[in-house]
Amino acid sequence: MKADIVVIGGGASGFAAAMAAKETAPAASVLIAERLPRTGKKLIATGNGKCNLSNMSLGSRNFHGSIDAMEIIGKTPDWHELFTDKLGVACATGSEGREGGVYPRSNSSTTVLNAIRLRLAALGVTELCECEITDIKPSNGGFTLTYSGGQIDCRRVIIAAGGYAAPSFGTDGGMLRILKSMGLKSEKICPAVAPLRVSPDRVKGLKGVRIKGEIAAFSGGRELRREKGEIQFNENNISGICVFNLAYLFQQYEGRLTLRADLAPDMTEDELAAYFRRLRSDRRGSTVEELLSGFFVKNLAVWLIKNVLGRSPAEPIESVSDHDIARLCSSIKAVDFEVTGCSPWQNAQSTMGGISADSVNDRLEASKYSGMYLCGEILDVAGDCGGYNLQWAWSSGTWAGKNAALSLKGGRK
Repeated sequence: MKADIVVIGGGASGFAAAMAAKETAPAASVLIAERLPRTGKKLIATGNGKCNLSNMSLGSRNFHGSIDAMEIIGKTPDWHELFTDKLGVACATGSEGREGGVYPRSNSSTTVLNAIRLRLAALGVTELCECEITDIKPSNGGFTLTYSGGQIDCRRVIIAAGGYAAPSFGTDGGMLRILKSMGLKSEKICPAVAPLRVSPDRVKGLKGVRIKGEIAAFSGGRELRREKGEIQFNENNISGICVFNLAYLFQQYEGRLTLRADLAPDMTEDELAAYFRRLRSDRRGSTVEELLSGFFVKNLAVWLIKNVLGRSPAEPIESVSDHDIARLCSSIKAVDFEVTGCSPWQNAQSTMGGISADSVNDRLEASKYSGMYLCGEILDVAGDCGGYNLQWAWSSGTWAGKNAALSLKGGRK
């Protein structure tokens, strides 16, 4: 089998790469090689099936890794030009109360996938599914790709096979291992946009608790980043979008990372203290548990009483001193959880790490292999939760596809 350009991976970045390559070089044959029985499986699941395409507010703060994501994004079409103008997907912003998020107006990822498939078909891009590439070898100015059904000879190859996150959708890190064996440098790999593990003893009794708050990541007493949102507690981890956006820090600060939660960010310690002193007076004859029952759900109220005050929730409320209230308020504003690890890959939405900036040039071409281009999650870029990773997929795929096609024509951009 032969093709001018083979795109390895039928996900978001692979789709973008194939479209851009064919649009740039219409006469070139473009083939998508996908290891699963059908392309687009991971795209269908994004945004809980609603497909958070991008974000209205894109900045360097939202992308992490050795590659400058915003430089690539700035060179490629924005979400409106790509989806509304080119693909005919009507979009809306702010779905699910997530400020700045861009979604298809239908609130269905299948709308996006159908539009992409229509465009690929109109361009004449072909797909070969159940085609897991197991080897890549430079050959005659191009590449020979080996899979279970034989070999594919191509002039250019675009690697869009993803990282390790969400392996049930076909991204198991296999292509990263192949690229590393070929001498491309990879940064340290860890889950991103994922829950962070803490000691089960530290969160005992908090499973299922959700609270609007503020959470910050610290290392060595230095604040690294702070996020607001819903904090969710489970039996051995802390999650929620605000925590997901801190998970990338585990790569650099493993074993030295602390989460500090403010459980009442809208009030000062003095305001909290005045509130609880008044309740102590108003609820005389009640138990210590009733001091917090009007402020927190029962599980969290009991946890604070036991872990901060070291008291039984059944003790008389009058036994709580002003000093106890001060300690309680201090902890409510800054309760620490030592991070012990990241969640498994099946619970992660993205991969932190990947092929380093040292291994690609400004066209996303491999520095060691002329004619090999990389895009999407396989590169060392991880975005925040909220459409940032999909925007990176669209932009990096478009950029890699365009440059691969231009190289066939003897040009570059």
